[in-house]
Amino acid sequence: MMRITETVKHLIIINVIFWIATLVLAERGIDLNNILALHFPLNDSFEFWQPISSMFMHSMASPAHLLFNMIGLWMFGSALEQRWGKMKFLSFYMIAGVGAGLVHTLVNYIEFYSITQQVAELNLSSEQLRQIINADIVNGNQYVGKLLSNELPAILNREQLIAVNDINFRAMFDLNILNQTQTVGASGALYGVLVAFGILYPNMELMLMFIPIPIKAKYFIPGLLLVDFIGGITGGISLFGAGQIAHFAHLGGALFGFLLMLYFKKTQFNKNRWN
Repeated sequence: MMRITETVKHLIIINVIFWIATLVLAERGIDLNNILALHFPLNDSFEFWQPISSMFMHSMASPAHLLFNMIGLWMFGSALEQRWGKMKFLSFYMIAGVGAGLVHTLVNYIEFYSITQQVAELNLSSEQLRQIINADIVNGNQYVGKLLSNELPAILNREQLIAVNDINFRAMFDLNILNQTQTVGASGALYGVLVAFGILYPNMELMLMFIPIPIKAKYFIPGLLLVDFIGGITGGISLFGAGQIAHFAHLGGALFGFLLMLYFKKTQFNKNRWN
């Protein structure tokens, strides 16, 4: 635990302000997440600024989401800012965060168009597909062996489409989820910070509250990334909790953090670059 640095302190304050504002405005009927969270590019609410603004948004339903991210930013970000200075650290943090959102979106795009092949036999027009993926069927529905929703069949019947089988039905639901799910949080940027910390301080011993065993950063951080990779492939939980977790956003932030560290190493003798 070290003294909090200036840029890290300001980032934490901004994140807290955005979280409080989201709660206050929600009581007045204004959904700030709809404006600032990262949406799938085909969603009607997608805007170009969301890969940046989503970094400062956190789940209203889980204060722990904000708490853990800000504790991590304080612990690991302060060490990097103290070593690098304000501009270099802030540039690193923002690039890692935006990179996380881009990787997350790219993975979703690949999955989206892979799933559309499963419903190709329905011969949907672009307008019919747009209506289905934008239908409000996600909230209150889930898929556990069997789809628990009546909304999608109604839409298909209204469009006079051919009857769908279970595979097509599940595919339609998954397309809707990919298009409707909002992504928020500083976790992607934080994973970039973790990777940089692990490279700069590989032998620093880290310890989680629920795993009271010190583990060196060079083992702990790759292990954390492995857990997220497995979670991204299997749809499983994260080390820090269950729910809709953007595993590939975490991995994207880590990837961009690693690439930036390679770049910094290549330009390390240019001392004025970040002044």
